[in-house]
Amino acid sequence: MILTDSLLDFFLETRRYTETLCQPLEIEDYVVQPVVDVSPPKWHLGHTTWFFEEFILKPHARDYRIFDEDFSFVFNSYYETVGRRVVRSDRGNLSRPSVERVYEYRSYVTAAIEHLFSTPKDQQLNDLLEIGIHHEKQHQELLLTDIKYILGNNPLLPAYSKNFLGHPLEDHTQEWISVDEGIYEIGHDSDGFCYDNELGRHKVYLHPFEISNKLVTNQEFEEFIKAGGYKNFELWHAEGWDWVNQNKVRSPQYWHSIEGAWHCYTLGGLRKIDPLAPVTHISYYEAFAYAQWKGCRLPTEFEWEAAQSSFRWGRRWEWTESAYLPYPYYKKAEGALGEYNGKFMVNQKVLRGGSVATPAKHTRPTYRNFFQPYLRWQFTGLRLAR
Repeated sequence: MILTDSLLDFFLETRRYTETLCQPLEIEDYVVQPVVDVSPPKWHLGHTTWFFEEFILKPHARDYRIFDEDFSFVFNSYYETVGRRVVRSDRGNLSRPSVERVYEYRSYVTAAIEHLFSTPKDQQLNDLLEIGIHHEKQHQELLLTDIKYILGNNPLLPAYSKNFLGHPLEDHTQEWISVDEGIYEIGHDSDGFCYDNELGRHKVYLHPFEISNKLVTNQEFEEFIKAGGYKNFELWHAEGWDWVNQNKVRSPQYWHSIEGAWHCYTLGGLRKIDPLAPVTHISYYEAFAYAQWKGCRLPTEFEWEAAQSSFRWGRRWEWTESAYLPYPYYKKAEGALGEYNGKFMVNQKVLRGGSVATPAKHTRPTYRNFFQPYLRWQFTGLRLAR
């Protein structure tokens, strides 16, 4: 449980950090949407604000005046319960409202939340605010990775920031961590914040296995490329092989072969790949194929959680071999917030850990991220198991 005063400070800190992430942008960068999976920065700024207005201020703030009646339509994401919304692929067509207007909206809603929580509130309302804060933190990571996609697909490959450390080194010696067979408890078990998909703590039986203490590096993945990994159908799922050939995939996203040497686009601009940095921006298909090539496999999410205290994590979202499914006893919340996780539990793979783009105070061993297996614009990598 977080007291109202501390929660309000957490809220204000989170709101400021979102805007800090946008400081390096030019005004033109705010409205670009190269593909459907990427949202314009301006939309993220408005959507995270709408969440607080829709779920806290409208139902709980007496005499609250809605900032703009059109904004619920513009900034709703996927909440069918709330009403109509702009089609996701059309977010890049929103030249209006202006960036200035969206920042005014942010200031207006932030001030209204600050006023509402200036006096102690009951636990239910505090919980709503905490969900809203972590929702914005999720969008901070999406914002950063969407910015990278926007700038990384600009023909000039402009730098976002020279100060962002996107490629910390995996320069420690590889070791295989042995985990005994047995029954392990999986799921969230503390008073701290978690999402509903982490609840339903339960027991799983694991066979004995080993898991690497290191993430796979660029150097190791380059060896896979040189060995013809993208040309060997035997390493791939049939669906993954179709994906490789239909999209002419020959390397991780953002890699460019220049005069015989691999370079990659980073948030600091185009650079030669660092051999010891963990490979990133790979799909589940690529992670699976690499593991096959090494005679290994990906860990399940349960193996990962059981072993995570024995290795360093948080630099890359790590693909697992687990489908994104509900835990035992999972209960979907009533109303719109029940749409947050449950309706996505199909055709997706679980990722564990966190990444260099994940904001502070937003990772934990039980966090269950999830994406479709072909997506790779997030900072995704892999750890081997056997």
